[in-house]
Amino acid sequence: MTVHIHPSIDNGVQKGSGNFAGGTLVCKCTDRPVKVAIKGDVAHNHACGCTKCWKPEGAMFSVVAVVPRQNLTVLENGDKLQIVDSSAVIQRYACKDCGTHMYGRIENKAHPFYGLDFIHPELFQESGSAAPGFAAFVSSVIESGAKPEEMPAIRGRLKELGLEPYDCLSPALMDAIATHVAKSKAA
Repeated sequence: MTVHIHPSIDNGVQKGSGNFAGGTLVCKCTDRPVKVAIKGDVAHNHACGCTKCWKPEGAMFSVVAVVPRQNLTVLENGDKLQIVDSSAVIQRYACKDCGTHMYGRIENKAHPFYGLDFIHPELFQESGSAAPGFAAFVSSVIESGAKPEEMPAIRGRLKELGLEPYDCLSPALMDAIATHVAKSKAA
C-alpha cells in the first residue's frame, strides 16, 4: 500500500534554508488570488491529521506551521477572505472562491497559542521555510476516512519521512501548553 501523506512531502521532506526571511502565501485562484505576506521563518511546522485544517486535494494530512501574529499582513484581495467556522478556537480565514485557508488566528488572549497565526507553508511562492518536523493528531485521519487497519502503514510512512507521529501535539508544544496553564493557575 502506497501511503500519500501530502503532496509537499510525499517525495521526501525538504530541509529549510536556515535563513528564510519570509515570503508570500498565495491562494489557488487564477483570478485575483489572495496574497498574504509573512515576515521571517515559520515555527513548529508539522503534518496535521485533524479534521479542521485545510488539505489540498488528495492529501491525508495538512502541513501547518505558526508565525507571530505581527509577522502576517494581508497584501492583496483580502475582501475574498471569510472565517470558515466562527465557533472554532482557531478562526481560519479562507478564500471564498477557491476555499484555500490562508491563515488561522486565535482571538482568545488566555489561549496558550494566542499571538501565533497558523499558516500552510506550501502556499509560499518562495522556497526555504523551515521543514515539517513531526506529525500531530495522527489518529484523527480515521475521522476523515482512513481505515483503522491502515494506521500502522500511515504511522510507518510518517516515520519513514522523519516525522514522528503523535496523537496530540509534539512533546515541546504539549509542555508549552501545560506551562501556560500552570502559570495561569498560579496567577
